[in-house]
This record gives sequence, structure tokens and C-alpha cells, in this order.
Amino acid sequence: MSERVGIDELLERVRENLDRVEPKDAFEAVETGALLVDIRYAALRERDGLIPGALVVERNELEWRLDPQGGHRAPEAVSHDLRVVVICNEGYASSLAAASLRQLGLHRATDLVGGFQAWRAAGLPVER
Repeated sequence: MSERVGIDELLERVRENLDRVEPKDAFEAVETGALLVDIRYAALRERDGLIPGALVVERNELEWRLDPQGGHRAPEAVSHDLRVVVICNEGYASSLAAASLRQLGLHRATDLVGGFQAWRAAGLPVER
């Protein structure tokens, strides 16, 4: 029988393998070729706005859209070496999503500490 863990422990475990980034670091990472991926659901994007230049991918499509070998990949998913910064609303679901991308071989995938809310609080660009 496999070991059972709760979500808090699972989150802690996956974060041990992520080089999570703060909002200003994520903003600067884009300048060196990183791809910001917004996985928030539509209602949150409509309520709070979008990060200019971020690729919007619903969470349930993430792996299919970012797998460089996949038949349904986004044009931006060009390589397993691509640095991907996943953004959710508050920085929880994005950690699990980044860990899933790493399992697909996207070894530089990570997430944004505090999510979109931290991005906005840091005064970084948001468009309606």
C-alpha cells in the first residue's frame, strides 16, 4: 500500500524541488526568455485583469499545451529547456502545476510565490 499524504504535505514536498520566484524576479525573468503562464480560471482573470504577455492556459489544459512534444502544444512550448513560471491566484495550485510540468521534462518550470495577487501587490503591470 502506498503512503498517503495530505495536500499540505504534498505541497511542501513539491516545493522542495522548485526554485520559486518572487514577483519582481518573475518580471525580470521574462526579459531573459522566461514564459509566464497564467492558469487562473476565467472569472478571476475577468475580475482582476491579466499580466501583459502572459500565456493564458486553463489548468486542465496545461500539460497538453506546454509539452514540447505534444500534438496540442502552444507555439511558445518550443523546448524542454524553456523556463516556465506558472501563475495562479495565490501561489498554491501553481506549485502543483509546475511540479507536473517538471514530470513532463520541463526541468526549469517553477511558480510565482503569492501568485497573481502578489504580482499586483508589487505594482507590476496588469491590464484589464
